[in-house]
Amino acid sequence: MSSDYIVNEEYNAIFFLEADIKFKEFENCTFHHCDFTDCTFQTVAFVDCNFFECNFKDTKINHVSLRGVWFTKCDFTAVNFAMTDQVIYEFHFKDCLLDYTKFYALKLKKMQFINCSMIAVDFMASDLTEVLFDNCNLRRAVFIDTIANKADFSTSYDYTINPEKNKLKKAIFSVEGLKGLLEKYDLIIK
Repeated sequence: MSSDYIVNEEYNAIFFLEADIKFKEFENCTFHHCDFTDCTFQTVAFVDCNFFECNFKDTKINHVSLRGVWFTKCDFTAVNFAMTDQVIYEFHFKDCLLDYTKFYALKLKKMQFINCSMIAVDFMASDLTEVLFDNCNLRRAVFIDTIANKADFSTSYDYTINPEKNKLKKAIFSVEGLKGLLEKYDLIIK
């Protein structure tokens, strides 16, 4: 089992196979229009990498390290992030499709989700402290036993969050978003 270290590479329109990424570390690499759907991410590290318009739909992500990684206009439909490496990690999403993804029980402190579709995303038992949800569709997203202290939901919409089942100290919401916090009470808000 050999390990490869790849630095400062740019990949364009590559259809990656599992053997292309398994047991490899990519640093300061850029990926444009790449397809990872046939990959199972196993013992892979991405450090200071950028992904643009890549397809990860239904990809298996197991034991992957994401440090200083940005995903822009990528499709992560139905991806389970629960097995990502939780030691020294940082990753963010901009203009991504994250519908039906799972972030179950992850520590996602200070992550940024910008202009993302996040329909039915699972944040159950996650730490969302200081996370930015900027203009995200959170319809049917699951927030149960989450810590969302100081999280910013002010520009996002269509969420339902029960304040009795989540920690929301100093979280930021817009007036329009209050309906999503009060839904369990079956109130009519005009």
